[in-house]
Amino acid sequence: MPSKCEILCEILIAVLLPPLGVCLSRGCCTVEFLICLVLTIVGYVPCIIYALYVIVFKKQEEYFNEARRPLYYSA
Repeated sequence: MPSKCEILCEILIAVLLPPLGVCLSRGCCTVEFLICLVLTIVGYVPCIIYALYVIVFKKQEEYFNEARRPLYYSA
């Protein structure tokens, strides 16, 4: 499980250079990186939003393990 400092650094990189944040998080030859690159060309703000989504919400399995899920969670 990543520490709070690692998560903060990933989010900071995603805000400053969104494609680099996605590249470091997911890899350079992935669909997420290509989408982020196209969004950077289209506009900077949509790219930041997408990069934060990829880094924070698509990695929820790593941040929240089975022991921390609430009792009413159904999978």
